[in-house]
Amino acid sequence: QVKLVESGGGLVQPGGSLRLSCAASGSFFKLNRMGWYRQAPGKQRELVAVITSGDSTNYADSVKGRFTISRDSAKNTVYLQMNSLEPEDTAVYYCYCLSEPFGDSWGQGTQVTVSS
Repeated sequence: QVKLVESGGGLVQPGGSLRLSCAASGSFFKLNRMGWYRQAPGKQRELVAVITSGDSTNYADSVKGRFTISRDSAKNTVYLQMNSLEPEDTAVYYCYCLSEPFGDSWGQGTQVTVSS
């Protein structure tokens, strides 16, 4: 199985920055994809950003130009640098990975609150 441990959430003022980290551990052979989803109160979970093992990235339109996803393959860790945060970014952020042979795995979530 895969265990995903997130860190870096918290409270930040509008316009501020946060960096989320997610470390994967377990008996997987390969991490094909890692990324971040988020879920705001009363809304469905949505993609924020993903990065593949070949370093291809994909972002939600709402975060393009403000968020940057990166990874450290040696540490099986993915990062999400979030700049110019807006109140609309407030949500629980979930780490995600697609691994071999276990498929989809999710972290427990970390709260990000953007408020003055």
